[in-house]
Amino acid sequence: MSGRPDLAHGPDGVARCAWVGSDPLQIAYHDTEWGWSVNGEAAWFERLSLEAFQSGLSWATVLRKRDGFRRAFAGFDPELVASFTATDRDRLKADAGIIRNAAKIAATIGNARAVLDLREAGGLEALVRAHRPERHTRPSSLAEVPATSPESHALARALKRRGFVFVGPTTMYAAMQACGIVDDHVVGCHRAEAG
Repeated sequence: MSGRPDLAHGPDGVARCAWVGSDPLQIAYHDTEWGWSVNGEAAWFERLSLEAFQSGLSWATVLRKRDGFRRAFAGFDPELVASFTATDRDRLKADAGIIRNAAKIAATIGNARAVLDLREAGGLEALVRAHRPERHTRPSSLAEVPATSPESHALARALKRRGFVFVGPTTMYAAMQACGIVDDHVVGCHRAEAG
């Protein structure tokens, strides 16, 4: 074991980014999803939505409720979510299986409509991928991992111009990390070493 504060070692002894800690759910997410490429409109919509719900909370809270979110938001099918009514909003605000924040619920429904409108311009996935940085250096430590980037600021502006909300530059940087647009597995993490 390295003893570096930037790395955590799970029960299996494998070095991972320190934010994972020892939580089995976060370990599984880190090892099998975080930083991996995402494909398909519903998958991109889910990631942007979950990052918005995470704002101000821990990612572990969102992960624990992820199945509830998928059920409540119709598998993040943008066409279905865009058709949600005031009755659906009331249902979601009462659903203990998700984070019951009225503004974030309304934002997710509105963002689903924006996803549909974006189809004519190439779609959500193309817009996000267009903001991939030309160069990205793997961080050596957690202190080198930024909260935002010029690209996340540009992506946030582009999404807001298209009617999205809860898509600030910090939230978009987190989404870019989660979806493999940038790879912020720190040096020494087994995922960084895997490529």
